[in-house]
Amino acid sequence: MKTILCTMLVTVAFAVSAAAQCSDADKMALEAFDRAWSAAGQNGDKAQMMNIYADDYAGFPEMETKTSAIEGTMTTFERNKANPAGANKTTHDHYMISCTPTTATVTHRNKVWTPNGIGGKPETFYTRSVHVLEKRGGKWQVVSNAGGDVDEYGMLWYLDKEWNIAAVKDDKTWFEEHYAPDFSSVSASTGKMSSKRDEIAGIGKSKIQMAESSDVNMRIEGNAAIVTGIFHVKGTDEKGAAFDERMRYTDTWIKRDGRWQVWASQGTLIK
Repeated sequence: MKTILCTMLVTVAFAVSAAAQCSDADKMALEAFDRAWSAAGQNGDKAQMMNIYADDYAGFPEMETKTSAIEGTMTTFERNKANPAGANKTTHDHYMISCTPTTATVTHRNKVWTPNGIGGKPETFYTRSVHVLEKRGGKWQVVSNAGGDVDEYGMLWYLDKEWNIAAVKDDKTWFEEHYAPDFSSVSASTGKMSSKRDEIAGIGKSKIQMAESSDVNMRIEGNAAIVTGIFHVKGTDEKGAAFDERMRYTDTWIKRDGRWQVWASQGTLIK
């Protein structure tokens, strides 16, 4: 639900995304281009990759060239083809895209499932990528790429964004997964205590049309984290009456079995 300056990578990507102008159609086309690039790598389509990478491509931090990037991708493809059971499975989400008629920056999170994690057990981990594109000869090409692991602050940053999205979409599955079994909440409007079961049972009774957060601060100590900020929500209640509220919140997260879950949430209405 909330944003924070987690790392320089997030800061730069978000600032560029917020500053530049891009139509929804432009963003959809660039996301489709990015997904086609990923598919080309997974399918070992070398001819397609030759068109996607610019001749002067530079990848960071390894300082890859077009040639080395494609060779590395093809090596991975051949290894996965020979041993499908040992292949990682990667999906992309949380796209942030900015562009001009001839330049674009595409940022997204990578969710990577590997069958050979810590202790030889399957594991899911996350990284983040920033791609710089230029339109040359009427077609987009990748001129630069950077990436890195998502740290604990970054994980919470993404989870908070997902929380907002889940609230608007009435996504019960998200709350089932990300609320801790012993979750508790204090209502900002009534002061009523509720449990995970209570909260999930109430999903869909009101319709949230917009959920945004600001003034966010995160503190992490070991396997616990405190997230504070201001939450702005608009929608209609179960009787159809419109509401538009702002509240200052405190969310407590706990990390169990290697993943963050919401442990407690409390809000105070701002008149």
